[in-house]
Formats: sequence, structure tokens, C-alpha cells
Amino acid sequence: MSRTRLALALLGLAAVAACARSTVNPAPVVGAGQAAVDELLATDRAFSAASARTDLISGLSAMFAADVTMPIPGGQFAEGAVKAADALREANPDNAQSRVTWTPVRGGVSADGLHGFTFGYSKLSAPDGTSTPGKYLAYWVKQPAGWRVTAYRRTRRPTGDVSLALMPAAVPAQIVPAFMDSAAIARFRESLDSAERTFSHDAQTIGLGPAFVRYGRADAINLGGTNDTSIVVGAAAIGRLVSEGEPATGSSVAWSPDRVIVASSGDLGVTIGFIRPNAPPAAGTPATRFAFFTIWDRASASDPWRYIAE
Repeated sequence: MSRTRLALALLGLAAVAACARSTVNPAPVVGAGQAAVDELLATDRAFSAASARTDLISGLSAMFAADVTMPIPGGQFAEGAVKAADALREANPDNAQSRVTWTPVRGGVSADGLHGFTFGYSKLSAPDGTSTPGKYLAYWVKQPAGWRVTAYRRTRRPTGDVSLALMPAAVPAQIVPAFMDSAAIARFRESLDSAERTFSHDAQTIGLGPAFVRYGRADAINLGGTNDTSIVVGAAAIGRLVSEGEPATGSSVAWSPDRVIVASSGDLGVTIGFIRPNAPPAAGTPATRFAFFTIWDRASASDPWRYIAE
């Protein structure tokens, strides 16, 4: 082969390789984060619209991933879509004939565009015509079939007006290709696990409220309790909420994650675990615990984790 032909052949191979690289690792897309959030919010709304035409159990189950996790009474989790549906059925016999709809008021996505969260307000319509308002929080993972919920929590709220206006979305600066490096994802998972444990550890000394302020984003939310009409917004407000009945220093509870899910971009994830009272139970009384999950966010894989929704 002549030098000219060899040079042309090498140039051709280089061009093919460049095309392959651009296909496998496309350039980040600046400004695409909002579009990804809009798609997730549209999905959440579509599931709500479909739920309006069926029973509560079917309506919620339709959006559950096969491995969904849902806190249930008794300090437990319903693990998997089948057990989650069973838990909804057992929670109230009327659920099989009730309907539930909901409205998301905020969403967010990871930089790889494959993980996200939504939260908002719901309405349960019972067979007798009564309705019960509620709140919900969902962590989503985009699967071949589309967005599906992998962690879900719902709670009642008192009757009262709430704003259904959309809050500003939690969007990354750019959407990047999914990073399927198992070792890197394991490191991201470990860093989030450590952040949750450090959060609990610090609460034992500085107090529960101050810890929630320190580890929360300024725009973080907490669903609040069954006596809170609205979702609680802001780390400072959440700190005041959880401080009620707490000592000035230290904490009445400690917690840790048993499972961590994290996006390949290392900027969004969820911790799933249990909260336990520090005081020992009374003699002859079993120890109590409370199931929780917390959604965490950070600007990049090198920034500190801060919770954004729980």
C-alpha cells in the first residue's frame, strides 16, 4: 500500500472512531435540565389523570417500579410493587373502591437525566363521597418503559387551602451522558451513605434542629406531619419543625441508611433506612423504629451532599 493510501486509510479510521465516540459519549447539553424536569412532571400528571379513572391501588401501582420501596405503619417498608399494592389494600378496605389524584408542585432531575423526584398534594375520594387531602413524595428512575417510582411516601393533611403553583425546579446546569462506571457509582453511593450517617452523628451533639438546618438546602422541603396543612419549605423552617419537643442540645433519635440509590452522575440520590429512639424502651416493650427515605442533591459529584426533600 502506498503512503498516500495508508494515510487516507488512517484518516478514515480516525473519522470512524471520532463518530463512534460522539455516539457513545455525546457532548453535554446545556439548558436541557428544565426539559427533563418538564417531562418528569408531565409523566407524574399523566399517572394522576389515569388514576382518576380507576381505584386507588391500581392508580398508584401503575407508576411503581418493580423494586419500589414504600414506608408503611409499624416502622416497616413494603418492598416491591406487589407488596406495596398489598400494603395499600390492607391499609384500608375502601382503597379498592376509592380514587386518588394528585398535583405535583415541584420536580428535579439528576445531571444524567435518569433520576428525579416530584412532590405535591393529593386528594383521596372515598366510596361514600367524602374526600381526604394529602401530600406525597416520589423518587423516580427512568427505565426502558419510562419514568417509574422507586421510593414513595404519602401522608394525610388537614383540610385547608394550599398553593398548587409550581415551585422552581431543581435542575442541573447541563444534561450529561449516563456514566456506567460501576466503581464510580459505588463511590457515589458510599459518599451519600456517609453523608446521611454524619448528619445523624452531628445531630447527637449540635441538636436535631441545627443538624437539619446544616445539612439541608435552603429550598429543601419536608412533607410535615398529619397536622401540617402545607409542605414545609426551607431548611430553617424544617429545623424549627423537628426541634419541637427536642432538648436544646443532642437528639432524641438517631438514624442510618440501609439502602442507597444514586444517579450515575453522582448528583442526586435517595437514602432509605430507619429512625430509632435513643432512649431504651420500657421493660417488656419492643423497641420502636420509623421508616424513612430522604432525597439528596448536590451541584456536582465533588460538592457536599445536602438533602432536598423528605
